[in-house]
Amino acid sequence: MGLITQILTFPLAPLRGVGWALDQVVLTAEREYYDPAPVKQELRELETALVEGRIDEAEFDRREDELLDRLEWLEAYQRQLQARS
Repeated sequence: MGLITQILTFPLAPLRGVGWALDQVVLTAEREYYDPAPVKQELRELETALVEGRIDEAEFDRREDELLDRLEWLEAYQRQLQARS
């Protein structure tokens, strides 16, 4: 930006700061939402529950399918982001 533009838009500086802060919040929320680590942890906990007898095979299969679908979707999203970069 040129000096004149900075002087003329100086009253809007607080709005730019708020915009930047909101962008950071959205970025952080997206990173957490699209992180595959919690899904992998849930898969490990699900297997432990099956081994310990807290759930039966049918429940395990149903929940495992849901988690694997979610994990596949997350990994596809990560690949798509990397392809854009």
